[in-house]
Amino acid sequence: MRATLMYNAGDVRVVDVPEPSIQNPTDAIIRVTYACVCGSDLHPYHSLEETPDGRRMGHEAIGVVEQIGDDVARIAVGDTVIVPFAWCDNTCVYCRDGVTTSCVHGGFFDGASSATQAEKLLVPQADGTAVVIPAGTDEALMPSLLTLSDVYLTGYHAAHKGGVEAGKTVVVIGDGAVGLSAILASRQLGAEMIILMGRHKARTDLGREFGATHVVAERGDAGIQKVLEFTGGEGAHVVLEAVGHMPAYEQAYGIVRPGGTISRVGVPQYENAPVGFASLFGKNATLTGGPATIRAYIEAALPQVLDGTIAPGKVFDRELPLSQIAEAYRLMDSREALKVLIRP
Repeated sequence: MRATLMYNAGDVRVVDVPEPSIQNPTDAIIRVTYACVCGSDLHPYHSLEETPDGRRMGHEAIGVVEQIGDDVARIAVGDTVIVPFAWCDNTCVYCRDGVTTSCVHGGFFDGASSATQAEKLLVPQADGTAVVIPAGTDEALMPSLLTLSDVYLTGYHAAHKGGVEAGKTVVVIGDGAVGLSAILASRQLGAEMIILMGRHKARTDLGREFGATHVVAERGDAGIQKVLEFTGGEGAHVVLEAVGHMPAYEQAYGIVRPGGTISRVGVPQYENAPVGFASLFGKNATLTGGPATIRAYIEAALPQVLDGTIAPGKVFDRELPLSQIAEAYRLMDSREALKVLIRP
């Protein structure tokens, strides 16, 4: 079968690899029908060191179940399923607390031996991981349903962990697909003022469609001052940081109001973040966030997509076949595309 491997920064190829096979009785194999490139895929695209055997890429998928292990009971051959970016048994002590990304039997697809930018995918812990899409679902909804494997629910995770609710002022840092999804989720949770910090008009226009009330194009100190102007000098109750670079974090603690919350879901590209008096301590601010616990949210979000309450699939502005995935990476890296849908 064909799969996407990255061999070095910027070196993405589609190559032939062995088809997956059932390794454990809790496994399933799906034929991937929808996949995509994630903004977090661009981190290794910029920094991966030479990897002679290649790194398997991709962690978002919809597919049709082709085989199941002997212990798989919740999904069946022929089901169309959503596969989130992390697998889990959905029954362990951490899963029961909703922290499915810390499952004792779990793991992450990206960089693993099985990844989603491929024709087929081995899904460990299939009963706990995969979620069935109702038979007969309109094909036009599939892009939005694919966002439930990561991007929309990562935005929702940011808003949920940040405590977004009615009457709150929210700032979203980052106009990528996760940031835009965080706007959509914040609107669903009742936020009153939603300020998007982003500079790309096509993206900020979609942000306004999703519910942003204000847009701030400035960065750094100028951006902080603009947010303070919009909030009467008070700052934001909740700041959702969807970038992962230090300047975004510095903006976040500059605009969070005293007693407010910063929720980070941009994969941090740094290790040491300020938490002292001038950043968090002096404001009694809360810092939260982390890998989105997608599996804990899918069942609640699925009906919202199916009945048209939300349409997060609008973040996809290009579609390419698997054979052209290197071009998909290039388009996203150059910001010529927001998010690229891949059809194996």
